[in-house]
Amino acid sequence: MSNRPLLNTALPEAYKSVLALNDQCEKAAADAGISPLATELVRIRASQINGCAFCLRMHVRDALAKGETTDRIAVIPAWRETTYFTDEECAALAIAEEITNISDTAARPEPERLSALTAQQAAVLRWLAIVINAFNRIAISSHYKVAP
Repeated sequence: MSNRPLLNTALPEAYKSVLALNDQCEKAAADAGISPLATELVRIRASQINGCAFCLRMHVRDALAKGETTDRIAVIPAWRETTYFTDEECAALAIAEEITNISDTAARPEPERLSALTAQQAAVLRWLAIVINAFNRIAISSHYKVAP
């Protein structure tokens, strides 16, 4: 057995729990009125920071299928320098960076950045960021293949 097993198959019940948590967060996001594109932006930004090619490919494709544009995807790493994103989306991106870079106190969003969100929306976005960070770690540590 390799010392780099695919974690989804090495401990399938644990992986199913992460999938169930993701489903719960998806539903909570919809119930809280968070746009599907904001949800994908969280996933893309966290995956960019973590360097998870597997999740990046998946969520960029998902975002495009939901109507995202290539221009907006191209500037996600520099979202603060653009006017491409709504206030809700900027808050979502700030939360993605906060959770992904959790030990970096400079990555915490300014309170005014989050004013576009309700407390429930902010909580749901944080949960979405936590879940994608878990998936990033599963994919990266399992060395999931990303073929062209």
